Amino acid sequence: MDHRSGKFAGDDPFEIARQWLAEAEAQEPNDPNAIALSTVDATGLPNVRMVLLKSIDPDSFVFYTNYESAKASELDSAGKAAFVMHWKSLRRQIRVRGLVTREDGPDADAYFASRSLKSRLGAWASRQSRPLSSRAALLAEVAKVTARHGTSPKRPPFWGGYRIAPLEIEFWADGEFRLHDRFVWRRASIERPWGVQRLNP
Repeated sequence: MDHRSGKFAGDDPFEIARQWLAEAEAQEPNDPNAIALSTVDATGLPNVRMVLLKSIDPDSFVFYTNYESAKASELDSAGKAAFVMHWKSLRRQIRVRGLVTREDGPDADAYFASRSLKSRLGAWASRQSRPLSSRAALLAEVAKVTARHGTSPKRPPFWGGYRIAPLEIEFWADGEFRLHDRFVWRRASIERPWGVQRLNP
C-alpha cells in the first residue's frame, strides 16, 4: 500500500473527515458542511440534492430532514445512500457510500432544540416536497403554527435525522497536471475492519 502522509494520514477515516471539515470551516465562505446527497426512487432513477451535514460521529455521518419528503421516502425505501462533500478553497472532496438508519431519538430532539425559533417553526409549517400554491400560503401556515406552538415548539413527529454508516469513504485531493491523490477506505460490512487503497486519479 502507498504510504499515506500529511492530509491523508491517520487510522480512522471519520477523524480524517473531521479534520478536513474543520479546515474547510476556516476557509469556505458558505456552508462548508454542505453535501450533495444521492438517493434512488422506487424505479431506480437517481436523485441528488444539497443538504447540510450536522455531525461526523465515531461511526456515521448525520443530517436532518422532513420524514415526509421525497428524500426521506427514498432513504427509507432503499436503506442506502451516497454523498459527496466538495471544497473549492481546499481543492478536496470526500465521497461516502453506505447504509442508512433514522436518528429519531434524544439526539434529534437536542439538535431540533438548538435551531433558531424561525427554523423550528418553519419545520412545522413546511409540507416538504409537496405542491405549494404560493409563498403567501406558506407564510400563512407559518403564522398558524406560530400561534399553535408558541416560542418553544417541540420536534415534529415528521422531522428527524438520518445516519449514514459508510461501507466506503474516498478522500480526494487535487494534484498538478490532474495527477490527483485518491485514497479509498472500504469494508465488507459495518462490523468489519477497514482496508485502504490508493486509486489512480
